[in-house]
Amino acid sequence: MHRRWFLIAGLALVALTTVSASDQWPQFRGTQAGTVADDPALPDTWSETQNVVWKTDIPGAGWSSPVVWDDHILLTATITQASEPRPIKGLYDPGDDNGRTKSVAEHRWVVYDVDFNTGTIRWQQELLRSVPNVQRHIKNSFASETPVTDGERVYVYFGSMGLLTALDMSGKRVWAKELGAFDGRQAFGTAASPVLYQDRVIVVQDNNTDSFIAAFNKRTGEEIWRVKREEAENWSTPYIWENELRTEIVTSGLRRVRSYDLNGKLLWELSGMTVNVTPTPFARYGLVYINSGYPGASPRPVYAIRPGASGDISLRPNETSNQFIVWYQPLLGTYNTSSLVYGDYYYTLLDRGFLLCNDARTGKEIYGRQRIAGDAAGFSASPWAYNGKIFLLSEDGDTFVVEAGSQFKLSGKNSLNEMSLATPAVVRGSLIIRTQSKLYRIAKTTPNPLAR
Repeated sequence: MHRRWFLIAGLALVALTTVSASDQWPQFRGTQAGTVADDPALPDTWSETQNVVWKTDIPGAGWSSPVVWDDHILLTATITQASEPRPIKGLYDPGDDNGRTKSVAEHRWVVYDVDFNTGTIRWQQELLRSVPNVQRHIKNSFASETPVTDGERVYVYFGSMGLLTALDMSGKRVWAKELGAFDGRQAFGTAASPVLYQDRVIVVQDNNTDSFIAAFNKRTGEEIWRVKREEAENWSTPYIWENELRTEIVTSGLRRVRSYDLNGKLLWELSGMTVNVTPTPFARYGLVYINSGYPGASPRPVYAIRPGASGDISLRPNETSNQFIVWYQPLLGTYNTSSLVYGDYYYTLLDRGFLLCNDARTGKEIYGRQRIAGDAAGFSASPWAYNGKIFLLSEDGDTFVVEAGSQFKLSGKNSLNEMSLATPAVVRGSLIIRTQSKLYRIAKTTPNPLAR
């Protein structure tokens, strides 16, 4: 007990020092799409007991990823007293039984604020109590969208109920907007997270009834603009691309990839995606990377696009590049995970447990499919990287550690022994991992030698 107290007290003192904006994790995958500056304090080994600063039970169900600002860790869930079907791990055709799961029980949609230093739930705020408006895939949840924060407020979008809400950092509701909730083409539920840029909150809602992208004033909730989209479903979070020429809102979609300016004007678009678009676009080396890869479909594309495009930039038959598409790989896309650029390399984590590596600037293959491990099950969380290592969290709660570089080398495995689909946060020497029922803060926890 004394050892744990000294450990938490010491880490809390560190947290009281000035925290810069770069030390926050305000959105899904952070601000650098999963890459983190090297920090010797970050752990590369852990378990349910090793290098655990704290672990906290999180009531309810939800696959939203944690976001962090100062000592606030924010995440969402839904709570019901009814018996709901449990998620089934792995990659499979769900059929109508598991792919169109409908709940007739009352749920409560909840936001949690967990103290970074102690793991205590500082506050929880119920935003809504109702029967869900949409159906879901059995692996999905009714709280899969990740919140976004600017440190003054946290913005929460529950697509399953069409509710966008701003809370202050003490949990007080500032404003709320009802946007409508509709089933998608397959009724698999929702997951596209909101994003922030300057004074605006941006939401994409693609469905079978009323697809749109919209921007809202982050202070008042007032709708600034809304643009209809010819789409049917989508689980991909929009990406704000600040490039050398302009700032764009890049969105993936079943029918089209589209990029908009900050006023909602369409800048460019391309066709050629696969069905079930989930990966989130991101940028590195002046290129924006876009992919989708439903297993068994063709193509399963990755596009690397340079700034300045306009109009339809779709590839013609047999083309692998054009004026704006720098490189294209037809069979490199992923289904659930978003890809990672770390160092010079573009890493692809396939849901069935394979890792691939390509040159991030040219698309050239560095190494092809490598089985991560014989016991590596399905993967839904996106990879992250620091200290020369790539981290791959499986649905079993096992994080496989792979050496970054041109040769595949597995160097470790860290098990938490509980299902996990959420992508972790990495901030200030700590890894924040959400499993099905718990939230962990993982950090190097060398005990104080003076403690007894």
